[in-house]
Amino acid sequence: MAALQKGRYTATLDEPCVLFLIGMRVNKPWKLWRWWQVVVAMPRILRALTRHPELGLLHTQGGLVSGQPLQLCYFRSLEHLYRFASDPDQPHLAPWRRFNQTVRDSGDVGIWHETYLVQPGAAENVYVNMPPWLLGAAVGTEPAGRRGQSARKRAGLTAQDEPTVAPF
Repeated sequence: MAALQKGRYTATLDEPCVLFLIGMRVNKPWKLWRWWQVVVAMPRILRALTRHPELGLLHTQGGLVSGQPLQLCYFRSLEHLYRFASDPDQPHLAPWRRFNQTVRDSGDVGIWHETYLVQPGAAENVYVNMPPWLLGAAVGTEPAGRRGQSARKRAGLTAQDEPTVAPF
């Protein structure tokens, strides 16, 4: 576990990166044989990505949202993400094809993803008394004051009267 950083920090986002969110929804929990193949594919995919940094994964964190699995993945670029997803030698394409052939049309399991390009100067974050987390864990952190004391400033907005004490 990363060490706690006391104080206010923000992500050091100097180059674009990609936030890829992926999850599943078990629509028919009694059909274990349908959704289990989706569950077991993700750890294999994440192991390959973490063992091979040249594939472009910067950081990943996962958990449950509304009782359903969610994985956040930060990639170096869209090209890294798409190259990995379509490479037959990597552990993503075969399970994706299998899902499409055997499960997709049943409605037993839902899967989804969202992809966001994160640009310097167009993202705001702050971590107070936290270890490096999410985007900060992907790209590194620095004291929040270096990028601006307020959320508006860190988000790249201009404020005529920036407060001396930031609300966030």
